[in-house]
Amino acid sequence: MQHRDKVTAIFMGLFVWGFAGALFGALFAGLYQLLIGLGVVGWLPLVIAATIAATTTSAFYSAMPVALAGAMAGVLASIAYLIATGHQVELPLIAGLAGLAGVLAGGFYAWAISSGARPLAQTFSGLLAGLLAGAVLALLLGFSGIEIGMFALAAGVVALVGSIYQFSVRRLAHAADWLPGGLSAPVVAGLIAAVVGASVWIVGGTTAGLHAAPGAAFEAILAEVPAGLLGGALGGALTGLLLESLGIDLQALA
Repeated sequence: MQHRDKVTAIFMGLFVWGFAGALFGALFAGLYQLLIGLGVVGWLPLVIAATIAATTTSAFYSAMPVALAGAMAGVLASIAYLIATGHQVELPLIAGLAGLAGVLAGGFYAWAISSGARPLAQTFSGLLAGLLAGAVLALLLGFSGIEIGMFALAAGVVALVGSIYQFSVRRLAHAADWLPGGLSAPVVAGLIAAVVGASVWIVGGTTAGLHAAPGAAFEAILAEVPAGLLGGALGGALTGLLLESLGIDLQALA
């Protein structure tokens, strides 16, 4: 029975981490290719894409109700912004308005349902993991001069982000116990809503800055998403399998 439970836990780890890795990898690939298309060069595309993807994925995966509230508020605020301004999309305005709407939605959620500081700790763990993983991989690739495809890049980023997240989330959760319980949900929801607003800006406000025709640029972005999704799924599944095999409790991710 104990052996069966161990096998079940390993397979669950494969599925859960593989699914989370696929979501991360697809988002990372799209963001990375978009930044390249906008002319961002050097180590910045990798670090920025990894940080945003890790923050968003950890928020949705670990604090889904709060993240969904923020996402819905961000969508509604972005629609209202587009209606009011006649589709003139400015990043600071739309992201700020969406973020404010997310803070209000998160405040209402915190008032209705107590969630403690856990969502904020998990989201910040994702941000920290993405920032560190992106910086480490950017340094390694920069010094070695090796060029790798999106599949391998997404797999490596997901594996590194997942490992850093797993080892940091509990410590940050304990450190966040002193924070007011009502602060966590508004911050997380506001962050997710701001990302939604920025996504609207990406779709509607950046085509003029792309170095290729908008149609060709978006085709290039979409072409990298499947490789990122598959690479992220593989990296996440292998990371979950390794950590579970080492006896590390993965329940902190859920």
